[in-house]
Amino acid sequence: MKIEFAPLEGRSPQFYLFMLVLFGVAGAGLFATYLMYSQGLYVTGMSNRVPWGLSIVMAIYYIGLSAGSLVLSAMSALFGRKEFKPFARIAALLAMLLLVGALLSIILDWGKPDRVFVPFLHFNFASMFSINGILYSTYIAICFVYLLAMFAEKEKLVTAIALIAVIWAVGVHSGTGAIFGFVPRELFQSPLLPPSFIAAALSSGTALMILLLQLLFRYTKRPFDQQYVKELSRLLAVFIIVVAYFVFVENSFRAYLIGHRESAWYFLFGGPHSLVFWVGLIGLGIVVPGLILFTPATKNSIKMINVAAILHVIGVLCERYIIVIPGQTHPAEILPNMNVESVALDGAVVGYSISFLEVIQALGIAAIVALAFMLGLKIFAMLPTKALIEDEAS
Repeated sequence: MKIEFAPLEGRSPQFYLFMLVLFGVAGAGLFATYLMYSQGLYVTGMSNRVPWGLSIVMAIYYIGLSAGSLVLSAMSALFGRKEFKPFARIAALLAMLLLVGALLSIILDWGKPDRVFVPFLHFNFASMFSINGILYSTYIAICFVYLLAMFAEKEKLVTAIALIAVIWAVGVHSGTGAIFGFVPRELFQSPLLPPSFIAAALSSGTALMILLLQLLFRYTKRPFDQQYVKELSRLLAVFIIVVAYFVFVENSFRAYLIGHRESAWYFLFGGPHSLVFWVGLIGLGIVVPGLILFTPATKNSIKMINVAAILHVIGVLCERYIIVIPGQTHPAEILPNMNVESVALDGAVVGYSISFLEVIQALGIAAIVALAFMLGLKIFAMLPTKALIEDEAS
């Protein structure tokens, strides 16, 4: 059966109020960015030892959500899951906008955001930062072309671009993981970080789509088969197992190496971030959602699936936090077997706490992404008029 798509009407007072709130939050985020730019990073929780704060955490979080959304978008064309075809356009649009949000987070974190084009004009293929600049910009272009092909309803072209999109999504998130994993520094260096990033991207992207699809169809009052939620929840359950496996192996690797045991203990049990790890990632992000999605009494409950999806989205955000922050607060081994002392506290464990301005900036960028997404749904025919698995099967 041919799928009919239609834009959002967006004429209700609730829609305009929602958009007005998003504009207000986006404006507050831009003002926070102006204060951080004009007064310097000392107004945030960052320092010369912790130059990457919440903005970088959100950047890699958005990149993961983007990659996961794009893979789900390609499932119908590439993996034969025709029942997911109604959501391919939504997921592709979201994937493109989430990467834009990631780039905004990175650019607004720079000391000189006006030099945004410099990384694209001067390439250094020995630098993961330079390589990722190419991957990110090309990724956005691929998402745009992919959307155009779906609008043109060219099935063969959609399949070909979907293959390129999935390969590029894997490359984008592998490159992001390599930024941390290839750095010879305790709590960063790990050959498992690129595939670990991909696993968390797939799980968080799936969890986000579970929640977003229900909200969109409920708001627009369009028919929606709840079986879609159950189908996506089965994928989410598998992805959570993969995430748990990578987390276990990666930290076992750290604890096994003699030179890393002290930092591994600090990371897992002794440091202030261990609470984020055990409660945020392991407890809320993996164990509780896993129990919900594998227990017969709850795995088919839509409400409990939504709880699992919400908790896992939060858990992956905690995972991104503990990847970025502890590796900076823990001292780097600049000179092996020697004590380093300086006024910059090079040999000490330093603290970091998220500042109010960083939170406002992060919310502002999220609001910009949401604004662009809602406008895209209103202007273009992205959302199907109905989503029923029976129709897709016929």
